[in-house]
Amino acid sequence: MKVKFGSKEPARKPDWTEENPIGLEEESAISIARDLNRHQASMFVLFHQYQKHHWLVEGPQFRDLHLYLEDSYNAVHKELDAIAERITVLGAIPSASPTALVEASYVEHEPEGYFPIRQMLDHDMKMERAICKMLRHTIARAQDAGDFGTATLLKQVLMSAEDRAHHLDHYLAEDGLRQSK
Repeated sequence: MKVKFGSKEPARKPDWTEENPIGLEEESAISIARDLNRHQASMFVLFHQYQKHHWLVEGPQFRDLHLYLEDSYNAVHKELDAIAERITVLGAIPSASPTALVEASYVEHEPEGYFPIRQMLDHDMKMERAICKMLRHTIARAQDAGDFGTATLLKQVLMSAEDRAHHLDHYLAEDGLRQSK
């Protein structure tokens, strides 16, 4: 049995906007807020995927990977929260329900079930890469619109995502102790 909240309508619907308190041109603010919503939704998907991998990792590098994946999902959660907060600064409402997040996301969670660890890490790296590409696009748009606050926030998120992708790349590398030919 599921608990339902009845048929009451929210005081503010998801597409509601208001004048932003920072003096950014309204059309730009709403457009950038839409991009930010897609970023925070995609990062929620990444958060859940990292958490799944944290639960399922096994093998000789269990401890290191278990801790790395925990650090990663905690970092992603902190970043997506900052993005959602920025959406409200721009005068919009961030998506919050799992259904709305999946719809807004530009990345797709891997299917349910267990994958070998190398495949899980490869999925994480590909998702980080996709997020990095999209972040760069929004950073440029924010800069062009004079939204330096959003650009600064997303540059910080980008640096963190690039660092995670870099670490994943190292985990996926062939054994570095072999001699080069």
